[in-house]
Amino acid sequence: MTQKSNTPKKRERPLSPHLQIYAPQMTWVPSIMHRIAGGALAIGTLMIAWMLIAAAYGPEQFECFMDFATHPVGLLMLFGWSVALFYHMFNGIRHLFWDMGYLFKLQNAKRAGLVVFAATALATLLLWLPLI
Repeated sequence: MTQKSNTPKKRERPLSPHLQIYAPQMTWVPSIMHRIAGGALAIGTLMIAWMLIAAAYGPEQFECFMDFATHPVGLLMLFGWSVALFYHMFNGIRHLFWDMGYLFKLQNAKRAGLVVFAATALATLLLWLPLI
């Protein structure tokens, strides 16, 4: 004869939906990208600090930095840093509007997200176009 356990049986619950299920929406994509841009800024700032320190130490050290910065990898890093900088700035302005109580309607939030992406692209283009 088998004995029954008095402990309740664990109920199998479905997993909650994850990013793999949800389609990207203009209300949460900019928020996630804001965090990514902040991380990129922290890493990219190390390269800017390297430039300033190298300039302070003399021409040989600054030449070493410039060799790296003008290499395709260095240019890609500086380009990515500038994109992150502009994105973080414009998205921060969007958050400031939210803090003041504006742009809470879904349609306005979506438009503001698109404006952030467009402003980022335009500012990055205006910065890099003379350098190309």
